[in-house]
Amino acid sequence: MSVESKSSGLFSQPRAFSIIFFLEIWERWGYYGLQSVLAVFFVKSLGMPDAESFVVFGAFSSMVYGFVAIGGYVGDKVLGTQRTVILGAFTMMIGYILMALAGANKQIVFTALAFVAVGCGLFKANPASLMSKMYAQDDPRLDGAFTLYYMAVNIGSFFSMLFVPIVGGKYGLHIGFALCAIGLVLAIANFVFFRHLLKGVDSPVGLEPLNYKKFAVVIASLVILIAVSTWMLSNLTVAHWILFIVVVTVFSIIFKEIVKSRGIERSKMIVAVVLMAEAVVFFTLFQQVFTSLNFFGIKNVEHVFLGITIDNPEVYQSLSPFWVLAVSPVLAYLYNYYGNQGRDLSMPAKFATGMAFCAAAFLVLSAGASYFANSQGLVSPWWLVAGYLLISIGELLISGLGLSMISKLMPQRMIGFTMGAYFLTTAISGVTGGWVASLTAAPQGVTDPLQTLSIYSHVFLQIGGMSAAAAFLMFLVVGPLRRMINYEDRSSNAKLSKNM
Repeated sequence: MSVESKSSGLFSQPRAFSIIFFLEIWERWGYYGLQSVLAVFFVKSLGMPDAESFVVFGAFSSMVYGFVAIGGYVGDKVLGTQRTVILGAFTMMIGYILMALAGANKQIVFTALAFVAVGCGLFKANPASLMSKMYAQDDPRLDGAFTLYYMAVNIGSFFSMLFVPIVGGKYGLHIGFALCAIGLVLAIANFVFFRHLLKGVDSPVGLEPLNYKKFAVVIASLVILIAVSTWMLSNLTVAHWILFIVVVTVFSIIFKEIVKSRGIERSKMIVAVVLMAEAVVFFTLFQQVFTSLNFFGIKNVEHVFLGITIDNPEVYQSLSPFWVLAVSPVLAYLYNYYGNQGRDLSMPAKFATGMAFCAAAFLVLSAGASYFANSQGLVSPWWLVAGYLLISIGELLISGLGLSMISKLMPQRMIGFTMGAYFLTTAISGVTGGWVASLTAAPQGVTDPLQTLSIYSHVFLQIGGMSAAAAFLMFLVVGPLRRMINYEDRSSNAKLSKNM
């Protein structure tokens, strides 16, 4: 059911948009606070080599997003979207509390991460699914709404990626993880207190009374899935095979629906699948923010910025959400302005442009590392500032609009499931991104910036070159994909000409 409201709300959106906006702020506070220190935590507290920490980090990320399709299904067909949001947030909160208590106990750490992965999988697709029910598919505010939604994600991530490393560095990471748990407490409280704004906005099963038998089955399944996930973090080969099977299964269901569909519906679904494939490349690059770019900032970037000594260089990661916050309102305005005039860029063109910005980011970082490092092997933080600006614009054009793309191109009956499938692109990229990041890992025991600098400059150049090639290919298919999206208009014109 769509929410119609004359209230201007937040940035001229329906009033109900505000609850999703603040829900995302606090949920992402917890998740990105964890991510900002997790790879470093693996190295410093669990004694993992850099390369292993990147691979385990990637495996955890792939689990998080690999479970999102399950969360979308539970929200659509079993419990209802709103109930699944609350259950997922509560499960994540338990995971952050366990991280705060784990210390250097690897088994407890992996159990905690399993809680987070399963909880995030339950949660992640459902706020966006609720949003999709607030707007008609042709509402010109939709791109702006999802851009502002992505802005909420980055408000939470900016402050957590800034404060959790600082607090964790000063008082211990267990306090940092406790801050993540507090974020989820606030997310749950915000949603429950303002839930009346979402009255009537849910999947059909969510509008019915709770089926306690189904709820018990879901809880039992969660316990099993958490146990299996804990085991998989110690058995990554099995985890990768399971992810492969899940991806094949989910996309087989989508392809089956494409075959059953006809006309404009089929055409748009094919475009959505192509754009999801393009998103895999982007998310592989974005994964570097928490791995190779994070370690580059620690090892080869000066720890003085604007006259301030940076004691915890992990905070450089907060440049990513900072730039998203700065650019989001500008893009939201441009989308609405040109959308109302019918002159907005097509979704395929936005994806291709976003990839071009990502390629430029890594080429800039490679240039800085290759030609502008000082005699100690350190570069100015301004190179990271520029790199994060470019990759953040790419992020907004691809990741920030990915959910809007699903809402526009997929039939309403498959929105929740396909949003879960979209997040599987991030799951795939967790594995590929961890592998790419491992290419930047210095040999065990090598800490000299002069030695690590050449590794980063070389790998960043390779990433930038391959990303530029991907952007070129994406621009080549913009025209055909745009024509497929406009299939209905062409069909209507053809019928009109025939009748005349």
